[in-house]
Amino acid sequence: MIYSMTGYAVKTRDIEHGTLQLELKSVNSRYLDFHFRVSEELRALEMPLRELLAARLARGKIECRLSFNAGAARAEQLQLNSELLATLHSLNDQVRGQMPEARPLSVNDVLRWPGMFGDQSVDYAAFGPHVLALAREVLDEFAASRGREGEKLAEMIVDRVNAIRDIVTRVAPRIPEAQALYTEKLRQRLTEALGGASDERVLQEVAVFATRIDVAEELTRLTAHLDEVERVLKQGGACGKRLDFLMQELNREANTLGSKSAITEVSQAAMDLKLLIEQMREQIQNLE
Repeated sequence: MIYSMTGYAVKTRDIEHGTLQLELKSVNSRYLDFHFRVSEELRALEMPLRELLAARLARGKIECRLSFNAGAARAEQLQLNSELLATLHSLNDQVRGQMPEARPLSVNDVLRWPGMFGDQSVDYAAFGPHVLALAREVLDEFAASRGREGEKLAEMIVDRVNAIRDIVTRVAPRIPEAQALYTEKLRQRLTEALGGASDERVLQEVAVFATRIDVAEELTRLTAHLDEVERVLKQGGACGKRLDFLMQELNREANTLGSKSAITEVSQAAMDLKLLIEQMREQIQNLE
């Protein structure tokens, strides 16, 4: 399967003390580049997350956001710290006795007093299994989104490959005839220009020029590169770098074809080829 480097996925998971949320999004990059946005309480889980993501992803600038929202405790779980409550009551009376003008403690003050409901601390280290399980779910959805995008890109690339083949098929049969006509015109002009030069000299010059404008080799290599592009696409996997290299080779052949062109039709074909190759290259930049 072909994967795009552009993707997005987010999921949440309810656990005992609240809700975990993990978000992944990515854009294209030459390498695998991670950027983590993790709260300090969960910072110890960054390395296991990094290892899990690196095992599934090959390229892309990946942003990973992990957060935890503490949930409100259920009413039946709340129990007042009787000893602390009695202590506060006694201290309140003592302070009011010495300072009658002081404001007494309110119910809100008492309920917010640290430790009033016992130990409410959260063991973030115990979140590891929950976070990794959530990460696997998000990765599956993330990979699916990148796969859908990659499939669309692959279809577009195949369309351009077929368009290039059509141009080559249309132009290739015309080249020998057109080059022969152009070569004959050149021979006539050389004969007129060289005057008394021998026919052998003229034929030598014409032969050299004919060799320079022969584009059969370029057309053959173009076809071979197109075959390789289709093979790589069918093979799937992380193929972006390989396809990018093939775009360079295709562009080189198109440039050579244009520089050796002796007829307008081939020159126009070379320009059309370069446009299609550039369209493919732009999309291949997004493939993993």
